[in-house]
Amino acid sequence: MSENGEHVFTHGPIPRVPVTDPTLGIQVDPSWTGRPRHRLVAVGDSLTQGFQSAAVFHTDVSYPAIIAHELGWSEHFRYPSYNGFGGLPFNLELFLRDLEARYGRDLDWWETAPALFHARRFMDKVEDYWERGAGTAVPSTTAINHNLAVFGWDLRDALDRSADVCRKRISTPKDDLVHQMVEHADDRAALRVLPTEPPEAANLSQLDAAARLGDEVDATDPAHGIETLIVFLGPNNALRSVVDLRVVWSDDGYDDPQRKGAFTVWRPEHFAAELRQVALEVREIKARQVIWCTVPHVTIAPIARGVAAKTAPGSAYFPYYTRPWISDRDFDPRQDPHLTAEQARAVDGAVDQYNYAITAEVRGARDDGKDWYLLDTAGLLDRLGSRRYIEDPQARPDWWQPYPMPPELGALTPVPNSRFLASDGTRRTNGGLFSLDGVHPTTVGYGILAQELINVMRRAGVEFFPPHSSTPRPDPVLVDFGRLIRHDTLINRPPGNLTSSLGLLGWADEKLDLLDRALHFTI
Repeated sequence: MSENGEHVFTHGPIPRVPVTDPTLGIQVDPSWTGRPRHRLVAVGDSLTQGFQSAAVFHTDVSYPAIIAHELGWSEHFRYPSYNGFGGLPFNLELFLRDLEARYGRDLDWWETAPALFHARRFMDKVEDYWERGAGTAVPSTTAINHNLAVFGWDLRDALDRSADVCRKRISTPKDDLVHQMVEHADDRAALRVLPTEPPEAANLSQLDAAARLGDEVDATDPAHGIETLIVFLGPNNALRSVVDLRVVWSDDGYDDPQRKGAFTVWRPEHFAAELRQVALEVREIKARQVIWCTVPHVTIAPIARGVAAKTAPGSAYFPYYTRPWISDRDFDPRQDPHLTAEQARAVDGAVDQYNYAITAEVRGARDDGKDWYLLDTAGLLDRLGSRRYIEDPQARPDWWQPYPMPPELGALTPVPNSRFLASDGTRRTNGGLFSLDGVHPTTVGYGILAQELINVMRRAGVEFFPPHSSTPRPDPVLVDFGRLIRHDTLINRPPGNLTSSLGLLGWADEKLDLLDRALHFTI
């Protein structure tokens, strides 16, 4: 306990040092022949589904889809689509561009009332589409998706939720004229991810569905239906602390789907208990190799901006964390939502413990001869943290090294960083790694994650091919960032009304409670 009663979780006198060897130094000598039917399957949450700017819509450039493209397997890689009204639950980029088209780059004071009315009409159309309109029609398919991720889901959801469960959770929606937002958006999204046909398949969880794909073996590899399985679960066991700017530690009911929504951070012992159940199920999936991703430090995400200077020279923490559009001059801890430095440090300490538990599961599996690997995404984000480390050399731990940007990103002006995205009305002036919700990556940000996973896959011996070719690609296998930049509208053409003050986003959040409601997936 700290002096103010906050929980502080550490593993010794210093924070956790990231793992750089995905094998953990444990030699495994698997033997197999041929190639499994399913070259890539991913289980996870919003980060794996391809969520950005408060909506899932660009699933064709999620990091698993990027990897499938580089594998030369994109024509076979199955993933859901959410094309109506910018996706689920609410596309901030589409919303800002709509306001810009109607009111220009600057919203004058006499335009605020009609703009607010227009914004509510826009939100009402989105809500109607997904709750009562064409968005309620769920595609019927018997083929299980390869990207099985669902935004907002945590460890317990991966174990328990199925299409049948999601249908039962979706009650008759209310047409709220004041606070329009799609109800049960994550359940609606899941119905496009998880199998619904034949009827008996509708009781499969994420992990069950992956296991079914693993069981689809053939003569080329009778032992494995999946070549590479990626498991990236756990961020939502801590993320709501920075989305809500509120720390509520898990307690009795943390493993109850009906009660767990009350908590914003899982105690490490609760996280480890649920992780163990997930790992036991993953062990039964017939995959040649499994890559586990650690949980990033959620306090680096720019949705929670550090106020003023660090608490002390060499500290990684700011005295307060608040919304990015609240300036240092305007911030008032008596009335503005915030976390304290002690709370941020405690959340990071809990995440460190989560990652020790994930590492232990990978180590145990490798000791048992399983070809499991660890990608330390926490260390990756720490190396990209602008205000925490890049701009403050005194705060850098001994292990820290700057992340080498891919040449295509290094050639951009400015080079993408982890600050909140901003423009001068015509071009991007800051940020670039995080989308407009301040939590999820841009398309090029997802490309960096894809590149790191490809590096681990090559370490495991996975072969990558050019499209329609049987000749393996030589090393290094590099993500085509030129292609991703062309896809990334936030990088090459951000909304003109997204100025450095983020005033329009602040207005929308104050008047519409927009960001909190859009990102509050788990309720």
